[in-house]
Amino acid sequence: MKKPEPLKLGVAPTRRVIFSVEEAARQKRLIESKLKALGVDIVTIDEVNPEGLIFSRNHVEPTLAILRREKVDALFIPHVNFGTEDATAKLARDLGKPVLLWGPRDAAPLPDGSRDRDTQCGLFATSKILRRMNVPFSYIVNSAPDSAVFERGVTNFVAAAAAVKAFRNARIGQVSTRPAAFWTMMVNEGELLERWGIEVVPATLGDILRVARKMIDSRDPAVAGQVQWIRDNFEVGNAEEADLAKVAAFKLALAKWAEDADLDAIALQCWSALQADFGIFPCFVHGLITDEAVPVACETDIHGALASYMVQEAVGRRTATFFADLTVRHPTNENAELLWHCGPFPPSLAIKGKPKKLSGHYMVAPKPPLAVGEWQVKGGPITIARFDGDHGEYKLFLGHGVGTKGPFTRGTYVWLKVGNWPLWEERLIRGPYVHHVVCVHGHIAPALYEACRFLGIEPDCVEPTEAEIQAWLRGEP
Repeated sequence: MKKPEPLKLGVAPTRRVIFSVEEAARQKRLIESKLKALGVDIVTIDEVNPEGLIFSRNHVEPTLAILRREKVDALFIPHVNFGTEDATAKLARDLGKPVLLWGPRDAAPLPDGSRDRDTQCGLFATSKILRRMNVPFSYIVNSAPDSAVFERGVTNFVAAAAAVKAFRNARIGQVSTRPAAFWTMMVNEGELLERWGIEVVPATLGDILRVARKMIDSRDPAVAGQVQWIRDNFEVGNAEEADLAKVAAFKLALAKWAEDADLDAIALQCWSALQADFGIFPCFVHGLITDEAVPVACETDIHGALASYMVQEAVGRRTATFFADLTVRHPTNENAELLWHCGPFPPSLAIKGKPKKLSGHYMVAPKPPLAVGEWQVKGGPITIARFDGDHGEYKLFLGHGVGTKGPFTRGTYVWLKVGNWPLWEERLIRGPYVHHVVCVHGHIAPALYEACRFLGIEPDCVEPTEAEIQAWLRGEP
């Protein structure tokens, strides 16, 4: 399992020389204290000058040196009074990381009629220069550091920056080609590399199976240990030991390749070569490896694997993602849909207290080979995302729903209730999407929406709408 790297937020407060130095210092302390209380890993610029503030172009280069040395992932520019727009905009442009702009709400004028900050005015100035320099930025409405709006904005930005960090320069392992009939899984690998630095790391199915067979032939104790763990945690029925050993060895071989190749996610041809060459389905293995923070997408879906990793990091790995087909509408609920796949949903998401079965693929006769998972995953709030594109244009579909009751089915599944399913269906049909979606528990569409700002991807927000996300970020009811 790849260890998560905490997101580092560079904090570069700025002031303008004509306003109160003492008030600027007080605001700086308040803001940095609040960020630490929110659990944000911050890098300050206290080395630059005694104030730890930017108020001259001469401060840009030493600030850049600190932020680059500390390898920050994003930049926060709080305006502790009016701010210095030329210096901060140059810093943001040259650093090239996601930028957050905000300033504390100004107090009433002093008894003599003077003002010691004019923060909001400076924010208008800096935002204009950022636009001139083509620097995308997130913004939190002018508000107090102890307000819900500020806390919401910071938390959302950190999640968005984590998604951006994951997406850029991701390494996606591709096992074998796409299934021949699945034209929907075509991707432009060169474009992914050119635009976002995303690497597709190929391996043949034979590469993985050679390692798995060697483990079995050598009676590697790791295989026996994995088999025993499977027996201890899942209902395996009358599964034969040799078949369980194949499943265990394939899991270990795939995980070893992911570690050796430093992969962030995997897109795997799950049928039909694997069944012919090794006699198993890998669906259950997908779930196990996804639970180890290397999401696995079915049917060699590279865009799906990439989005899975992005979503996993946006949610801070607090829960695993699951990779679903959009399959059938609910038989009685006009606004519900089945999120299903043959059996790859992570077992960590299964409903507590209910059986987790390991079985053969129920669509294959007469003797279905192992191994698919069979369980329903928990409900609650769920975010749906799909990254896709064609003709050089890319979108990220985003929607919120909630788990709901529905009929039993085989494989791994949950029924999703939304506000207006026909609207979702029409948006998905119009494209550029396919039938696969990335799902995660929790509602994180606003973070993914902000991530699109820095990636040059068009956000396609269905429920909530783009206007509703923007209103939520502003703190409106």
